Amino acid sequence: MTDRRLRAVAVTPLPEALADRVRAAEPRLDLIVEQDLLPPMRHPGDHQGDPDFVRSEADERRFQELIASAQVLYGIPGERPAQLAAALRANPAIEWVQLMPAGGGSQVKAAGLTAEELGRVRFTTTAGVHAVPLAEWCEFALLAGFKTLPRLQEAQRAHEWAESRWMMRRLEGSRVIVVGLGSIGRLVAERLARQGVHVLGTSRRPVVVEGVEQVVDPRDLAAAVGDVDGIVVTLPGTEETRHLVSAEVLAAAKPGVVVTNVGRGTVIDQEALIAELQRGRIGFAGLDVTDPEPLPADSPLWDLPNVLISPHTAALSDREDELIADLFARNATRYLDGEPLINPVNTHEFY
Repeated sequence: MTDRRLRAVAVTPLPEALADRVRAAEPRLDLIVEQDLLPPMRHPGDHQGDPDFVRSEADERRFQELIASAQVLYGIPGERPAQLAAALRANPAIEWVQLMPAGGGSQVKAAGLTAEELGRVRFTTTAGVHAVPLAEWCEFALLAGFKTLPRLQEAQRAHEWAESRWMMRRLEGSRVIVVGLGSIGRLVAERLARQGVHVLGTSRRPVVVEGVEQVVDPRDLAAAVGDVDGIVVTLPGTEETRHLVSAEVLAAAKPGVVVTNVGRGTVIDQEALIAELQRGRIGFAGLDVTDPEPLPADSPLWDLPNVLISPHTAALSDREDELIADLFARNATRYLDGEPLINPVNTHEFY
């Protein structure tokens, strides 16, 4: 343990109780939180804060002075990539930025930072914090498709008791491929395997993951989906993952397959997904993410009976803020002790 101290400034909403929790966990961290300079949170996990919040000119000067004094930023102002770039250029002494999203690499990419800035500053995300609620949502979406939720809701709205019953698929014994075996995908695989699901997964490298019976190279995805009952997408949005679940993959899928996406909307060719939903090859889609976001009001996805839309909210829970604060404290200890940080952003592929 070193005697070095680290000055961090919260530029995103952080309740005082959690700030104290971070300080207690890592006493060498000087965490500055000026609550009157931060927008109030509207709900747990609201890292942007109230959009109607406006600082006075004097308060804005104080806020910028705090940023100029920081070695570490907790969040980025307003969750706006342009503000991240402005902060780093105003203060070359910033060494590390803790981003709030699990997919914070996209914020770094959108900031348009120079190679020097990307090399000078370390960025970390909150990957793993949201794994449990997202894994739960994946199970929920798979079950919604397997248990014919749209048909049940339609009959209920019509006050119709079916004269003849119909078969529902079992999750147990089904085959599901998890596209992406990061922290979320691994937990999805583990939970599904415990329920008797035969789980496949995709990875560009040879890996052994608990609960995964077979690892498939993403390039072979089209050949793998013809034999699965469910496709779970957990990948971040990068140039490499864009439309990985392509028109070819969707056309090769087993008829009636259930698709769910909690990664990024760009991973799936959305136009191809709509076409396959309309013709019925894709039996059901549960989407927490779309391309673009917000989903335009005229998108066919809104009105398709075999689609469930969640407005990128599946990751939110009442424990999110404390889990992020705890992760930040652990990373601060690692930073001060010269150990590798948890969830570093790959500044080449931005995930």
